[in-house]
Amino acid sequence: MDTTTAQRSTLESELRARVRGEVIGRDHAEYDRARAVWNGLVDRHPSLIVRCVDTDDVVACVEAAARHRPPVSIRGGGHQVAGSAVCDDGLVIDLSRMRGVRVDPVARLARVQGGALWQDVDAATQVHGLATPGGEVSETGVAGLTLGGGLGLLQRAFGLACDNVVSMEVVTADGVVRTASAIENPDLFWTLRGAGRGVGVVTEFTFALHPVGPDVATAGFAFEAEDAASVFAAWREVALAAPESVAPEFALWSLPPFAGLPEEFVGRSVALAFGTFIGDPDDATPVLESFSRLGDPLLDLSGTSTWVETQSAYDPTLPAGARYYWKSHFVDDIDPATIATLAEHASRRPDARCAVIVRTLGGAIDRVGPDGTAYAHRGARFNVSIDGIWTDPALDEACIGWVRGLWSALEPVSRGVYLNFAGFGEDGVRDRVLGRNARRVDRIRRAYDPDGLFDEAARQP
Repeated sequence: MDTTTAQRSTLESELRARVRGEVIGRDHAEYDRARAVWNGLVDRHPSLIVRCVDTDDVVACVEAAARHRPPVSIRGGGHQVAGSAVCDDGLVIDLSRMRGVRVDPVARLARVQGGALWQDVDAATQVHGLATPGGEVSETGVAGLTLGGGLGLLQRAFGLACDNVVSMEVVTADGVVRTASAIENPDLFWTLRGAGRGVGVVTEFTFALHPVGPDVATAGFAFEAEDAASVFAAWREVALAAPESVAPEFALWSLPPFAGLPEEFVGRSVALAFGTFIGDPDDATPVLESFSRLGDPLLDLSGTSTWVETQSAYDPTLPAGARYYWKSHFVDDIDPATIATLAEHASRRPDARCAVIVRTLGGAIDRVGPDGTAYAHRGARFNVSIDGIWTDPALDEACIGWVRGLWSALEPVSRGVYLNFAGFGEDGVRDRVLGRNARRVDRIRRAYDPDGLFDEAARQP
């Protein structure tokens, strides 16, 4: 439903009278910057954006939205690939000014506001030699990643981001500030961990912390692209046998201009095999040694770096404003035919920045029961992410088509789709994201939002 001029004016007046944060309309000098998100492919025009400064501002936004019923979207870090942080012709509840992180090193807990980025969390927790599972890019928003499940380098050692949430502060559709935890509103807590969009506005997370760093060791090797199939087959065996302290990843990509990379290798199409050891780097060598025997590498990228450096290493390759379209599949295994499909499609990437990334699952992820959270993909062995990355609008059709083509080719082996890498929600992926949890999620959403205030947010992948 579009917001009429009269509705927009009334809503804007009410919000200006109630909130301490900034209210941004279409005639505001900050409007274009405020509506922009990380993905430059997303170009949406909300009626109003409210940059909240605290939970009271969020309550005011929710209550006003309930009265005037504009479409509503919620912006945390603004990094979600589908751009669900911003809606057309509606109200954006923007938490980007709420980035505080408070650490209790004795209890090993971190309280994190809903607009924080993972770089905010890592900076605060690493002072104490602690971390919680997050993403693999430091500019990723905490809220979006966590509510969708939360894959990352610590997942096999300590579980998904959503598995490490102890409690959440949530403003539900009735404007009530609720605590969601295993004890308080446990049904809401269950839903928010893996299917959290469209239930309310999470203004604060409390995460469990674990000893990590300050340094971590990574085995990393680049191989000729034409050797991708044989190297992947060897990597698969190593990945499946790896202990939970190792995060094995494989990528088909072109080498970006990493610091220290010889100029002749920049832009070269390669197969990349990695294993990051979550533990004392002095203990890493015997655990990571098998990654050195996958084939005849072009480059040895292995080394030791701080956890903060590891988490931000790929930030320059994924800049704000570039164009992104990502889709994924969870799979139980990757057989030779699937390996051949990945290698063949990767050889036809329409832009050197496009990539195929395979992440190894299992470990602590599977120590949570299949019904423990709304995240529906316990037991999957791998996630295959197909990442379209480019900057030239003239390549939109080619890059999106390449992602969709490989995604379709992998459908026969798919057991589900990751909420955070689900394209723009097309292809009827909702049931494949939520699996058998879909009906339970819908019941809980409707219990907390009977009038569908957050339905627009729930429809976004």
